[in-house]
Amino acid sequence: SKFVNDKWMIKNGFLNDVQEHRPWWWNIKVQKLNLLAPLILLPEVSCQKAIEILQEKGYDQAPVVAESGHILGMVTLSNTLTSVLAGNVEFSDPVTKVIYDQFSKIGLEDSLGKLSCILENDHFAIVVHEQMQFDGNGSSFMKQMVFGVVTAMDLLTFVSRNDKK
Repeated sequence: SKFVNDKWMIKNGFLNDVQEHRPWWWNIKVQKLNLLAPLILLPEVSCQKAIEILQEKGYDQAPVVAESGHILGMVTLSNTLTSVLAGNVEFSDPVTKVIYDQFSKIGLEDSLGKLSCILENDHFAIVVHEQMQFDGNGSSFMKQMVFGVVTAMDLLTFVSRNDKK
C-alpha cells in the first residue's frame, strides 16, 4: 500500500526523511545540481518543429508549458518520432498529442534524497520554483516556473564529481 511505503510518503511530501545511514549527498538541496535552463515548448508547436528544435539544440526532452505558465507535460524526441512513424500522429499535429502528462515536480529547496526517491520510478523530474508576480492592479499571485529538468544521470554526475569518500 502507498500509505505504508516510506518512499512514496517522502516523494509526496507526507513524511520527512529522517532515517539514518543515508549517503553524504542525501540532504543536499536540488539547487546545488546547477541545472541548465530548460528548452521550453509552447503547446501549439507542431511535432515536426519539436523534432527539429530538439535535434538542433541537442535535447532529448522538453517541458511543454502554456503561455499562462501551466506545465502541461513533457515531450521526448523518441516518443515524438515513434508516434509519427507509427502513424499515431501527423507531423503537423501539435506536441500536446505526444506529451507525457504524468510527471513529478520537485522544488529547488527539496533534497537530493527526495529526488532520488522520485527517480526510482520516473525517468525525470521537472524542477519548479514558485515566484510571486504582480498584475496591473497590484494584486499578487504565485506562479510556478520551470527551472529545469533533472534525470538520474544528472544526479549520478553530481554524486560522482563530488564524491566525499
